[in-house]
Amino acid sequence: MVTTRSLAPTQWRVWRTWPTWGTVLGLYALSRVFSTVLLGTLYTVATSRGWTFASHRDNSTFFTFSGSWDTWFYRQIALHGYPTDLPTDADGNVMPNAWAFLPVFPAVTRGVMNVTGLDFYVAGVLVATVFGAAAAYVLFRLVESRVGATPALWAVALFSFGPLAFVLQVAYAESLFLFLLFCSLWAMVKQRYLLMIPFAVIAAFTRPGGLAIALALGIIFIVRYVGWRRRGEPFPWSARIRILVAGAAISIAGLAWPMIASAATGHPGAYLETELSWWTGFVGRQEFIPLTPWFLLTGKYLGVVGILLVFVVIGSFVWWLTRRGPRALGTELLAYSASYGLYLVAVFLPQQSLFRLLMPLAPLLGDPTIAGSPRVRRTLLIGGMALQPVAIVLLWFLGYP
Repeated sequence: MVTTRSLAPTQWRVWRTWPTWGTVLGLYALSRVFSTVLLGTLYTVATSRGWTFASHRDNSTFFTFSGSWDTWFYRQIALHGYPTDLPTDADGNVMPNAWAFLPVFPAVTRGVMNVTGLDFYVAGVLVATVFGAAAAYVLFRLVESRVGATPALWAVALFSFGPLAFVLQVAYAESLFLFLLFCSLWAMVKQRYLLMIPFAVIAAFTRPGGLAIALALGIIFIVRYVGWRRRGEPFPWSARIRILVAGAAISIAGLAWPMIASAATGHPGAYLETELSWWTGFVGRQEFIPLTPWFLLTGKYLGVVGILLVFVVIGSFVWWLTRRGPRALGTELLAYSASYGLYLVAVFLPQQSLFRLLMPLAPLLGDPTIAGSPRVRRTLLIGGMALQPVAIVLLWFLGYP
């Protein structure tokens, strides 16, 4: 296990004299200053020069600027709820609408609005930023529990200063989902399976991806059962029951939203057709077939080369998970990472949102080989900081994240 004694750079030594929470939140606060300066600079330039950016609004402020892209749908949900009639085009195809966005983030934001009197965009940025801090702290505790404090601290730094880290303070559900996810994974690592349920269930109604947690529990059950049968490792019936109960509850929550959308609108495929409506600009109208979206997109634009590229990406990810460094993170985090990777390949059409959707894999940043290599960690940290302004410019002017 890597310990704090391996911290060679003097800039990290000061953290030993601070409370752990102070160190982590201090790192996160610095990262928010960095991202705010970048966002504020772009907002000032865009406003002064009359540039049009994603979801341009009249009387734009820094907070509405930080609530660009599809945040409009979250605002509609917070203020008016979900539509009972799905919008359709002239051919009867379902068009983008609020049912693609889950209710917990707008509900929390609405609660903050009611208590403070703040506007939605200000409240949304506040909620995202606070839960981003909470997510960073839980990420530290999660990684620390497996590989020690040094890799955990670097994981927080890379998470907070990464190319898409500005998403942690825009009015999106990402920060809240990551906090709930990391809490659930921490409970999984501690084998407190029933404690996972409230976090994972709420996460399932915050942003899609909760089913990956249920799949990870299934993998853990198999691994522990095989260990018990072959090597006599402890796997009491009480633990088996807790895993099965947690897996069932999280699976039900992960599958519930499509049924809720159908019941509320009277349209059997309300949620799925709403999600597919976002695909039309990339691949046209398509039927959903699991495990095909990546091949569909890359095949359309790159042909056979694109299909081969998908296999290379999948193979590289699997290869990385089997290396010594990630294996040190333990079965639970590897099971979740593999499950979430499978989820992305199975249901997600890869486009500009892909990089944002990779953020739940942040525990892999705790790979001890990253913390153990000054060159690697410096490259990743500086590279993330350098790419963040590039990502901001691209995603405010070319496409939503």
